[in-house]
Amino acid sequence: MNDDTAPAGERHVPAGPRAERKREAILAAARTRFLRDGFDASVDQIAAEAGVSKVTVYNHFGTKQSLFVEVIKGALDAPLGDTLAGAMERLAESDDLRAAFTEAAHAWVREIRSNPDVLALRTLIAREAHRVPELEQAWRRGGPELHHPEARDALEKLTATGRLAIPDPEVAIIQLYSLLVFPHLVFHAYGTAVDDAFADRLIVDGVDMFLSYYSPPAG
Repeated sequence: MNDDTAPAGERHVPAGPRAERKREAILAAARTRFLRDGFDASVDQIAAEAGVSKVTVYNHFGTKQSLFVEVIKGALDAPLGDTLAGAMERLAESDDLRAAFTEAAHAWVREIRSNPDVLALRTLIAREAHRVPELEQAWRRGGPELHHPEARDALEKLTATGRLAIPDPEVAIIQLYSLLVFPHLVFHAYGTAVDDAFADRLIVDGVDMFLSYYSPPAG
C-alpha cells in the first residue's frame, strides 16, 4: 500500500457511532498534520495520531487526496459559525439595516480572525491546489454562496422586501467576501495580519460600499 490510496477492492466504508468517532479523530489528526506538513503529510502519521490503523483511514476516505479535500471543505464552512448565522438571521428584520449589517460583518470577521487554523487552511488551499485538482472542484461545487446559505438567504430576503436591489446573489456574496474576508486571507498568505483598527475600517467602509451599491433606486 502506498501513501496515497488503498489497494483496489479492499475499501469497506465503516458505519455507526464508533465509526463516526474514528472518522472525526482522523479528520482532526489530518487537519493538524496537513497544517504542519501540507499535502506531504504521511497517512501513517495521521493514522497514528488518530489512534487508528492506516487501513481504517483508507476505509473511511479512500485516498489521501479525498481526506485532504474533506479537511479543506471543513475549513470552507468554518468562518460563519453560529455567531454570524444568528446575526444574518436578524439582518432582514432589523430597522437599522446599516447597523445590523455592520454587526453581522464584525461577527463574520471576528470568527475568521479568532481562528488561525481557518486562515492557515485557506492559505494551504492556494498552495496545494495545483497538486490536488479536487480542491478546485470542491470550491466550484460549493463556493461561498452554497457554503453559507444564511448569508444568501438574508440577502434574498432583503431583496424580496425591497430594502436592497441584488440581481445576482452569487456575485453579491463574492463581492461581500472580497470586501470583508479576502483582505485577511491575503495578508495571512504573506505572513502578516490586519491590525484591529484597520480591520474595523475595512468593515465599516466595506458595509457602506456594499449597501450603497445595492441600495434600491430612489423613487
